[in-house]
Amino acid sequence: MPQPSAPRKALGRPPRISREEVVETARRIVDTEGVDRLTMRRLATEIGSTPMALYHHVRNKDELLVLLLDDYAARTLHRPELPAQPRERIVVTAATIHKALAACPWIVEVLTADDLMSTSALWFVEQIIDGLVECGLPPGQAVHGYRAIWYYTAGEIVVRTTAARRRTDDDRPTFRERVFADLDPSELPRLAQVADHWAPLTAEDTYLNGLRALVDGLLAAG
Repeated sequence: MPQPSAPRKALGRPPRISREEVVETARRIVDTEGVDRLTMRRLATEIGSTPMALYHHVRNKDELLVLLLDDYAARTLHRPELPAQPRERIVVTAATIHKALAACPWIVEVLTADDLMSTSALWFVEQIIDGLVECGLPPGQAVHGYRAIWYYTAGEIVVRTTAARRRTDDDRPTFRERVFADLDPSELPRLAQVADHWAPLTAEDTYLNGLRALVDGLLAAG
């Protein structure tokens, strides 16, 4: 006799999800696998829902990234106690941004697109521009000054993070190390002089020294 077929499972609606769950799951994906692996389809799969259900909370990936930026800023980017001297306010504010972003390099990758930002971080931008204006720069030049400080800060993090990742992935001598080992002192005397010390010298954390020099240069040029 034919066996009765198993009862069909009712599909119904996918379980309700919260924005907090969306952000938490998206953060886990980018923390472990990188921003490129974050898609609405992948996120829906991880949550156990559908991409369509996600659109009730976020319209697209850009809006999702903004939520992640705001989430990270709220958790880690704490307003420092600022000194009275405007030049030092600039330095302290930029150093606070650097410290927060260095702990989560994928954030810098998102921010370097230059059209996404966390509104929670605007207070820090305000402090840098205000400090530059109080030091004598017109508002337009202050914006240019902030941009130079941001490029220096983001670039320093990107270079260090990429270099560290490459060294972790491959312990063989780097191309630069092989080239520097064979430098001709008669053609490149200064580089040959420091070639043996290049790696430890460039590995030193000189961000603050460079930041102060950059701020001094911006104010002197103004």
